[in-house]
Amino acid sequence: MRTTARAVVIGGGVVGVSTLYHLAKKGWSDSVLIERKELTSGSTWHAAGLLPLFNMSYSVGQLHKYSVGLYGRLTEETGLDAGFRPVSNIRLARTQDRLDEYKYYAGVASTIGGIEVKFLTPDQVKEIWPLCNVDGILGAIQHPQDGYIQPADLTQALARGARERGAEINRNTTVTAIERLPSGEWKVVTDKGEIVCEHVISASGNFARQTGRMVGLNVPVIPVEHQYIVTEAHPEIQARRARGLPEMGVLRESDSSWYMREEAGGLLLGPYEIGAPACYVQGPSKDSEYELFQEDLERLAPYIETAIARVPAFGELGIKKVYNGAIAYTPDGSPIVGPAPGLRNFWLNEGHSFGVTAAGGAGWQLAEWIVEGEPSVDMLGVDPRRFGPYAQQGYLIEKNEEAYAKVFTVHYPNEEREAARPLRQTPCYDRMKALGAVFGSVYGWERPNFFAPPGYKLSEAELAKPDVLLNENHPEGAREKWSFRRSNDFDFIGAECRNVHENVGLQDMSAFAKFEVSGPGAERWLDSILTNKIPKAVNRVSLTYLLTKLGGVRAEFTLTRTGRDRFYLVSAGALETHDYDSLLRLAPTDGSVRIDKVTTQYGVLVLAGPRARDVLAKVADIDVSNAAFPWLTARPLSIRAAGCIAMRVNFIGELGYEFHHPVEMQNYIFDALMDAGAEFGIKPFGIRAMDALRLEKSYKLVGRELSIEYAALESELGRFVDMNKDFLGKDALLKWRDKGFANRLVTLELEGVSDFDARGSEPVFKDGAAVGRTTSGGYGWRTGKSLALAMVKPELAAAGTALTVRVLGQDFAARVIGDSPYDPDNAALRG
Repeated sequence: MRTTARAVVIGGGVVGVSTLYHLAKKGWSDSVLIERKELTSGSTWHAAGLLPLFNMSYSVGQLHKYSVGLYGRLTEETGLDAGFRPVSNIRLARTQDRLDEYKYYAGVASTIGGIEVKFLTPDQVKEIWPLCNVDGILGAIQHPQDGYIQPADLTQALARGARERGAEINRNTTVTAIERLPSGEWKVVTDKGEIVCEHVISASGNFARQTGRMVGLNVPVIPVEHQYIVTEAHPEIQARRARGLPEMGVLRESDSSWYMREEAGGLLLGPYEIGAPACYVQGPSKDSEYELFQEDLERLAPYIETAIARVPAFGELGIKKVYNGAIAYTPDGSPIVGPAPGLRNFWLNEGHSFGVTAAGGAGWQLAEWIVEGEPSVDMLGVDPRRFGPYAQQGYLIEKNEEAYAKVFTVHYPNEEREAARPLRQTPCYDRMKALGAVFGSVYGWERPNFFAPPGYKLSEAELAKPDVLLNENHPEGAREKWSFRRSNDFDFIGAECRNVHENVGLQDMSAFAKFEVSGPGAERWLDSILTNKIPKAVNRVSLTYLLTKLGGVRAEFTLTRTGRDRFYLVSAGALETHDYDSLLRLAPTDGSVRIDKVTTQYGVLVLAGPRARDVLAKVADIDVSNAAFPWLTARPLSIRAAGCIAMRVNFIGELGYEFHHPVEMQNYIFDALMDAGAEFGIKPFGIRAMDALRLEKSYKLVGRELSIEYAALESELGRFVDMNKDFLGKDALLKWRDKGFANRLVTLELEGVSDFDARGSEPVFKDGAAVGRTTSGGYGWRTGKSLALAMVKPELAAAGTALTVRVLGQDFAARVIGDSPYDPDNAALRG
């Protein structure tokens, strides 16, 4: 065993071996993998090996596409049969909502490119899968490139590819400790010796939390039991084989939550059942190897019944084997791939519930991230830093079991899951609830999505539909209809938007991430990393960005100078750990800068609308006229007896203020503002109204319009990028500009829309050719327009350009319009 290495991968399942393979492929031949038993002896050995390309995420979809492409090439590259069987995959739909999901997904797939999605009629399904009863089926989609693979064969092929490039694999070797050396390197201690290395990658599957504890990490991964049934052979399937007919492919009855495929002349059925328990909560035993749990056929009984109804031949077969093994899960069902928060050069490739599918793509991007400093795919949706300290063991058990049970549910864009809620509540939670709030959750926080009148309920006809959420957090049991189309929240959101536009609204945005940066080197350091000028005057506010070293956008901050050497930064609530860790990694080590996370110390209430100043004037202890308190400034003030920092900024494009206040004073301030605003028509508004209003201002969000994949100038951030100073990523941004940008962000108006709007990730066409993708979409209530923000080819960005946007499979005429279709001169904001 080597005593030094560039990188050490811990874990010899398919994910760990893929990581090693890709590191070696990047030229890091001095990389080492350590596996406590044999390769694939954890979850990989009992995985069903399915390769679903289907994924609603643009980013994760790119990872899955890469995996399937790699696996198809691997046999020729390594000389070992990787076991890839591209037999195709069919997903059935029994409801219109399911078809809408497939239509939306087909749009996502077309923006990724290279993923073929065919829509099938019931008769076509029957032709491909003759054993399938198609009664009640409205339609289906097929991935011709999809199929399955033998996980052990795949892993061995990847291992050979890694070894041939010089990487080392140590089996039957147990990691006992991981230590940080004074040099900044890592020492990995094993029962066979020690290895000093620059980078450590944890890909330890069911042992993820135990590996994390060695370095003080709370890894948000707990496995869940997954069962599948393998039957005896069926004469009809054997006869098909004898006639040389192809396999029928993988069949997914999404609305019954199971998959089925041929296996050795019989069938394999894998349900994702409600009630599957978390397992290995304290971690597997040290002797765990090729381990299975006792099967629970009673838990599977309802799914077996629906499988027999759909494929009657399944009911004719005896059971050969029931597998019940652990599959790693995270609270949202997506893996965690990227840097571990707070630890330099320690990386995570964990929590893979679809590990065989994702292994190739995750290894590819993580190796790129480690070797080159940045991935080429925006990994925000799988970044380990999307979770925070709230994700403790009890939370993980509830959420991971929920994520497993909902693998096959329709993934609506307005879906809100209910497990482990309401977990993090701001003080005004009960007040918002009493006013009719229907809550969503972000980063564990409860946050009003919209407000329904107290006592509001859906009709009996609507309640009978399967796509209705009973929101237990509402005092009257308010119900929300989930849909890809305009839903029952549409009119409520419209009323909130109109009231903010015509009168005044109040919003709780306490989930914002908040940081204080201080010290004698604070200004110099912030100026060296952020794109915009640092305000020289105390109480001045600016919007600024942190770029990657390649010129893409990593984070957005509202920055306020609160003192000579003190600054207050605010960013997206969902990105608190991500943004905090990003700042810490760049901070000087000489003690001249201090960064404090103060999110839970301060609440934030937003007061916005043309009567906002009238409301504030009744309760503030200072002059709040426009001359005394102009746009993009901050003022310490008191709202009656409660002191706070008020900022003349907001994300909706109206006259407005953010009040950053000691969180324990929130209810006092809330009551004061609601009381003072009564005569001006004050009403609360939620995050969905804010999103509709920000679209009309062409305001951008990290993870949508702002991404590491897009240059800051492609995202139309020129006003906030000062080229007369140095900042992180400037040189790369200039080179990117000189090379020529491939995209430009535009605002689109869609024509002829009545029942549904763009959501984001819809394909954009010009004369039938794909030319871009939407990043956000919705209805603008002030302008009366169906709007979308989109990345398109630069030559198509001129106002008036005619384009086409495909929404739920239907093409709509669209035209490029100027930024900020509502109030482009910002008269309301400045007023």
